[in-house]
Amino acid sequence: MTATPATVRSVEDQIYLGNAAVDAPADRGWLLGHFKPATDPRHSEDVEIKWGIYAPGDRRAQWVTDEKRTAVLILISGRFRVDLPGRSVLLARPGDYVVFRGIGHSWLAEEESVVISVRWPSIPGYAIPEPG
Repeated sequence: MTATPATVRSVEDQIYLGNAAVDAPADRGWLLGHFKPATDPRHSEDVEIKWGIYAPGDRRAQWVTDEKRTAVLILISGRFRVDLPGRSVLLARPGDYVVFRGIGHSWLAEEESVVISVRWPSIPGYAIPEPG
């Protein structure tokens, strides 16, 4: 029995060099996850990473329901409120973070804010349809 060779990808095909502030707007801030093309090194079904840049007053359009993932949100700058069932958490100092697992949530940028969000696993079906 002869083995079939595995698909070989060049090293260049396995590396992506970018800038979060430049790349983030293409996917509403999401840099890595299931929504990237399968051939893109940023494609992952294990984890999603977002570089979120929020204007004062930006808020999630609707509450996340039926959540199955775990998430960590890390404040880089600004003031960012995360609403969880029965609790509201304010990220106010650079480096403040919150971790939650399998619970609904929403958020509000109290000031211009930059937030890194990491969610796992990367599951389709949670994106809010864009207006228009």
